[in-house]
Amino acid sequence: MILDDVVCGLVAALFPHFTGVRVDRVATAARWVRFEVAGREPTADCPACGRPSDRVHSRYERTVADRGLGDREVLIRLRVRRFRCRNDDCARRIFAEQILGLTRRYQRRTPTLTSLLVDVALALGGRAGARLTRRLLVDVSHMTLLRLLRALPVPDPGQLCEVGVDDFALRRGHHYGTVLVDMRTHRPIDLLPDRTAGTVAAWLARHPGIRVVCRDRAGAYADGAARGAPQAIQVADRWHLWHNLGQAAERVVARHRVAIQPADPTPTSAPPGRCEGSTAPPESTPPAPADRQDRTAQRTRDRFRQIHDLLEQGASLRAVATKLRLSRGTVRRFARAETAEQLLVNNGTGYRTSMLEPHKPYLHMRWEAGATNATHLHAEITARGYTGGFTLVRNYIHRLRPTPGHVPPPAPTPPTVRQVTKWLMTDPATLDPDVRDDLDAILDRSPQRTALADHVRRFAHMVCHLGGADLPDWISTAKNTAIKELRSFVSGLERDLDAVTAGLTQP
Repeated sequence: MILDDVVCGLVAALFPHFTGVRVDRVATAARWVRFEVAGREPTADCPACGRPSDRVHSRYERTVADRGLGDREVLIRLRVRRFRCRNDDCARRIFAEQILGLTRRYQRRTPTLTSLLVDVALALGGRAGARLTRRLLVDVSHMTLLRLLRALPVPDPGQLCEVGVDDFALRRGHHYGTVLVDMRTHRPIDLLPDRTAGTVAAWLARHPGIRVVCRDRAGAYADGAARGAPQAIQVADRWHLWHNLGQAAERVVARHRVAIQPADPTPTSAPPGRCEGSTAPPESTPPAPADRQDRTAQRTRDRFRQIHDLLEQGASLRAVATKLRLSRGTVRRFARAETAEQLLVNNGTGYRTSMLEPHKPYLHMRWEAGATNATHLHAEITARGYTGGFTLVRNYIHRLRPTPGHVPPPAPTPPTVRQVTKWLMTDPATLDPDVRDDLDAILDRSPQRTALADHVRRFAHMVCHLGGADLPDWISTAKNTAIKELRSFVSGLERDLDAVTAGLTQP
């Protein structure tokens, strides 16, 4: 379609970035609109020397995409001129014109469309952003969006006053780096290739205006901050303090995990999933940790013996990890265990809890209601949050099929170590009443867990209300407790006492 003045005015209103071109023709189809355009200006500036030229060397066509119009994709077919540079001293002999606001070198999208895609990538990221672009009639891959993000210039953070320092994993358990964060804007400002004191100190020394360094309690960061920014106040951030206390609490609960079981389990006349006279085999009871002779148990006992032998010889955790080619976290976990059997226990059974366990009461309720189709039952519990496969459901239902009459529901599953730790680390006022009753019952069965809960709640009060003045009294009380994991946590606080006090005092 050749354009008249009215259509040209409409195009100019819809696409203001067309001001530098002449629209010659518009072609339409069911899914796209194509504009055929050419440059208006008689001259173009050389990108090397900036001198204008009107000597046309040749012409070619390029196609660029623009934002969608209605329900159609917009394509622009641009007739581009190549010019000869008139500057004899310029190294550039021939150059192609670029239309301001419409084209950039080597790009097949207009700057307007590129800006839209950058906004989508910043808001949603790669894959989610790519799904949205299909609705915007600009179908690009998630890698295209990520490339646009990587091409953005790094913003200048300006004068830095408060800086956060933490590590991140390039390869978990093997290679870590350091991330620096502007604590005023909470935006990352730099990444360092490792987490050594020298690297952190050198970076801080290049920013002499820093007054506060907010960090975790790693010794390398403490040393690096002291060397690189001696004028700054070091603050141990409260998230890491709370996280470290949670890790200590989890180790305490794990050490007493058998006591999490109900004190007086109600005896049943038949195992769960099996009634009197049933021909279905009962569910197998896993062996106790001390009786396990499988390959995993043997490997755990051998590794426990190797690690403790090296530690008794005076080797450090790092040296043991290097010699046995293990991560330091694994070596630390074995070192803290008193026996190998402690490492073989999980939820008091010796094996991992089945992901079907929380849904078994529902399956029994539906079985009693007459629902016996495993496919339908699998679909129902999937809608309720089950993430496992169909085979697990089918095998469990198969054990119920020979059972005559009603099937008694399975005994309540005891809470896991992580669940109990989560309850301990949560404000009791916000817990569900049933959960609070379960937690009280668990605490009543162990004086150590009761004492742990009291210490956790006192520490939580200091974290939430900036009660750093109460820290010495809390440390004095916790040091005299019989809970070795809590004493270890306190020892770490004392080694970094000034930063911890600042973390529980500073805003």
